[in-house]
Amino acid sequence: MINQYQTPNRIAELLVHVGRAARSEAHNENPRSSLTAAQWTCLRFFARANGSTRTPSGFASFQATTRGTASQIVKTLERRGLITGQRSDRDRRSVRFDLTAMGLETLVHDPLSDLIGVIGQLQEDERDRFLQTLSRMTSALAGLRDVPAFGTCQDCSHFTPANDSGYCACMAAELAAEEIDQLCASYQGPARGIQTEGERDDRA
Repeated sequence: MINQYQTPNRIAELLVHVGRAARSEAHNENPRSSLTAAQWTCLRFFARANGSTRTPSGFASFQATTRGTASQIVKTLERRGLITGQRSDRDRRSVRFDLTAMGLETLVHDPLSDLIGVIGQLQEDERDRFLQTLSRMTSALAGLRDVPAFGTCQDCSHFTPANDSGYCACMAAELAAEEIDQLCASYQGPARGIQTEGERDDRA
């Protein structure tokens, strides 16, 4: 019989273990993939984030690190020709980064690909429940630590769907279809806490 008081500990340990195992490059034979775990995270972030979030400060918040550390990681990727920056039209002090052709090619060899494949083998409803659970956990942990929670527009409380696109109340802007599934620093989940079965029953 499983000790219910140990279950949260076991889940937390497994999450950490899966993360470490997924980042391992032991089986990655791409000669240009000698990136650190933080550099891989940065490359993925700029590939997944929306235009207003693809900045060093956006990455610093996502990585939960200092802006100085984030800037050094960004500069390294830029020197290696994996990303390129351009000044924002709205704020000339802000620089948005995009992946170059080399960056996109490097991302094909992402160490997370094995984990993505394993998750892809789950049943669709199982993946959906897993994603919802992890999203609630991420928002709750961000609330406890008073740090930004990241998520996509389609899961954000600021988002209103409209046909194939939508509207962001936070940015007061229309969103194109390709933007809806991108990471955003202005994300606000529907709830910051994790409800128990009893709490959900009381609300029903």
